[in-house]
Amino acid sequence: MRKYEITARPLRRYTVTTDSNPSQPVAPNLLGREFTVEQPNTHGSADLTYLWTGEGGLYLAVVLDLYSRRVVGGSIQDRLDRSSVLSALKGSLLQRNPEAGLIRHSDRGSQYASGDYQALLSEVGALCSMSRKGNCYDNAPVESFFASLKRDLIHRQTFATREEARCAVFEWIAVWYNRRRRHSSLGYLSPDQIEQQHLPEMTLRAA
Repeated sequence: MRKYEITARPLRRYTVTTDSNPSQPVAPNLLGREFTVEQPNTHGSADLTYLWTGEGGLYLAVVLDLYSRRVVGGSIQDRLDRSSVLSALKGSLLQRNPEAGLIRHSDRGSQYASGDYQALLSEVGALCSMSRKGNCYDNAPVESFFASLKRDLIHRQTFATREEARCAVFEWIAVWYNRRRRHSSLGYLSPDQIEQQHLPEMTLRAA
């Protein structure tokens, strides 16, 4: 590395986004780390992460369809509250219109345990699933998505404004990740390619 003037990219400081509240109800782990599913619109995984900009922080919430690993809902807000996860959930439901019985997995954060979030799940007949306390591996697909986003985009440049970061993140998701990003777990196909194989008549829209 010294010979070729190569330096390692330092890890950024980790920002905690999971704030569990012991007074809020906790759902069982219905997913049980079974991340390979046979049909789209049956199992989804949600989480949020912190992004830094020159104007301050942003919180990105996403929802993945576990069949294809496609981002089917996303929202970026400048506050760590339930508005971002609610917006991402609503977007995923509008885009996919899943049948009752959908399993929606997340961690135990207060945003996902909130009454508004749980009420929306109940309204569409979705089943809530939550990771065990302090166990990020129970939500590995979304953790992997965030790692790819930060490695490929966030840690490679500095965003002067929140709006600049918003535009870059959603372009990365819609143009690169959903359409072109190949996954070893999907036979080295992209999320959109997997869904087109299963549902060729399906109109895929950007998250």
